[in-house]
Amino acid sequence: MSEEASWYRCSGGTVTLTLHIQPGAKHTNVAGPHGGALKLRLAAPPIEGRANDALLKFIAEKFAVPPRNVELKQGGQSRHKVLAVTGSKIAPEILLRSG
Repeated sequence: MSEEASWYRCSGGTVTLTLHIQPGAKHTNVAGPHGGALKLRLAAPPIEGRANDALLKFIAEKFAVPPRNVELKQGGQSRHKVLAVTGSKIAPEILLRSG
């Protein structure tokens, strides 16, 4: 797997994403590869779970699945997060093109 693709894994119908989150940004967008993760900037503040909610909605939209198909597996209180997306027909590389 290339350095740029090290931030996701596909297994069966589930895509596992390793993300580095920067909450409180001006706009929500994809910053690009960041170590072994994909860096996302979120416009939501990191208080009362707002950034996590915004992240789950953002990923659900990008993968064209309902929010219930996106699960936060690790990192509820951290910038380093692992998400599982089920039931999407969209390849994870779409995140790199959506900036």
